[in-house]
Amino acid sequence: MSADHLDDLAPVSAVVVLAAGGGTRMKSKKSKLLHEVCGKTMLSFSVSAAAALNPEHLVVVVGHQRDEVAAHLETLTTTVRTAVQDEQLGTGHAVKCGLEDLGELRGEVVVTYGDVPMLTGDTLRQLVAVHRARHHAATVLTAVVDDPTGYGRVVRHGEKVVGIVEHKDATQEQRAICEINSGIYVFDAEVLSEGLGSLGTDNAQGEQYLTDVVHHAHTTGREVGAMVIEDLWQTEGVNDRVQLARMNKEMSRRILDAWMLKGVTIIDPASTWVDVDVDLAPDVVLMPGTILQGATTIGEGAVIGPYTTLMDVEVGADAEVIRTHGSFAIIGEGATVGPFAYLRPGTQLGDKGKIGTFVETKNARIAGGAKVPHLAYVGDAHIDAGANIGAGTIFANYDGIHKSATHVGEGAFVGSNSVLVAPVDIGDGALVAAGSTITDDVPAGALAVARGRQHISEGWVARTRPGSKQDVAAQSSDGAIHPAVEESRAKKNG
Repeated sequence: MSADHLDDLAPVSAVVVLAAGGGTRMKSKKSKLLHEVCGKTMLSFSVSAAAALNPEHLVVVVGHQRDEVAAHLETLTTTVRTAVQDEQLGTGHAVKCGLEDLGELRGEVVVTYGDVPMLTGDTLRQLVAVHRARHHAATVLTAVVDDPTGYGRVVRHGEKVVGIVEHKDATQEQRAICEINSGIYVFDAEVLSEGLGSLGTDNAQGEQYLTDVVHHAHTTGREVGAMVIEDLWQTEGVNDRVQLARMNKEMSRRILDAWMLKGVTIIDPASTWVDVDVDLAPDVVLMPGTILQGATTIGEGAVIGPYTTLMDVEVGADAEVIRTHGSFAIIGEGATVGPFAYLRPGTQLGDKGKIGTFVETKNARIAGGAKVPHLAYVGDAHIDAGANIGAGTIFANYDGIHKSATHVGEGAFVGSNSVLVAPVDIGDGALVAAGSTITDDVPAGALAVARGRQHISEGWVARTRPGSKQDVAAQSSDGAIHPAVEESRAKKNG
């Protein structure tokens, strides 16, 4: 089918997503369907694929941990309705539950699952197009595998599908069949209704099999067909954490390959992780150990890593972020961050700004050209353009009850090892002397010094520590000031 033909595909009557299973093999307190693959829940992938068919009704059948699953569905952008399967009586019974409140349907009903995260909307649209083009009463998505153990086998007479036999019910001859049922179908609504009404439980598991609807369609003279998919991953479900890890690895590989083909350099794909909703511009470079999560966006020419984790962070063009952990932050164009920086939510770094080594920021707005180079905590701060924050500076924003803001004005300079006790305002062009604890506002252009006066006790080492290495060094000293210090004083004194 051509892409243009698929774009013109008319909506289906309903899609039923089966999501009621217990998922006990996952051994988890939360629903299996809410475990994530590359940053999104398995169920959200399934709902997105189903929504690509523009169905009149999109129903998710819930059961195990239904409240948790239903609450998650409400967070998705796609509107769905839920149906409850109280007892796990088989796939046929689950579809009955899904259709129960929809009334009489005309057209097609698509059935899929909540734990097949790699199934795409394009594949479902192609399946519906094949179903319509060949005038089938039912069409099943199938795959040919080397080892079909555990899967339902697709039984054919020539090109026609005459039935699907579950592994436990299959004969030795049928178990030799390598074409397997994915469990994903398109049904004519009338045929599905008939078939569901005829279901029994005469099988190895004592359940109502949806596969028996396929057999019913064949025995009543309707045409049943199949579409074989080559991409086996699209039919793979996830039942335990081993399979979940395999699924994550394969989807991650595809995501990284796709970005590299779009002009992103990934130095070591094996150590790089990019979630499905991350957006990367051309000429981005991802160094080894980079993890990009959530809705992170990286601008053109930016270099991320090595060993950097960003979640929901916006990085501007040509920025550099090294050995950094950040979340819910904005990094401007040409800015530099790290190494060993911690950007907490609410951090905004302007263009060509700097957050350096061992700096932690939280709810901090640092304007373009401003610098926090090293060893600082900057919380609830507004730092204007061109300001410089010295090493060891602490923005003391919390008094044990309230959090308060600090403002550092344009071009201001805060000396090393200072404490700014919020709320406090440092004016434009003001200077704070190193080692100061600032509790009052500093006017524009002023110098603030808030520290005890230096006291010198001459001969203290000789009196209290005679013979120590300090005493030996002092006795051999000529008392001269080091040339580098003299030079610096000369420059300062102009």
